[in-house]
Amino acid sequence: EMNVFVKHADFLAVCFREKCGAVLRLTSAADGADEEALVTIRLLDVLCEMTSNNGQLEHLQAFPGLLETAVDTLRLTHLAGKQAVNIFTATHAVTGQEEISHPAEGFKSHLIRLIGNLCYKNKENQDKV
Repeated sequence: EMNVFVKHADFLAVCFREKCGAVLRLTSAADGADEEALVTIRLLDVLCEMTSNNGQLEHLQAFPGLLETAVDTLRLTHLAGKQAVNIFTATHAVTGQEEISHPAEGFKSHLIRLIGNLCYKNKENQDKV
């Protein structure tokens, strides 16, 4: 059972590493429903949950390139948020209208959660960050 989990974890990590740049395309209004970006956002959610479980954490902490990809993506989303409308963080403006949320809202916070999980009790990853 654990062997199957490891294979699934590897698959999800590889998919996230390959597709994480798609989320940056969401900064343009025309690509607000980019399916590849939406899948990547959900992959990040799943990876955050997987790395929250101590029994499953060590394997993903050692996964080649996952931490680096998360840190690089965080840097890029931070820059993209400064250059255009920041869709990656929640807005705290009260408009009196019903709140409309973007699918990428909270993406940066989930990246930070993943980075924190990957660095939890792992000196090598802490030193990388």
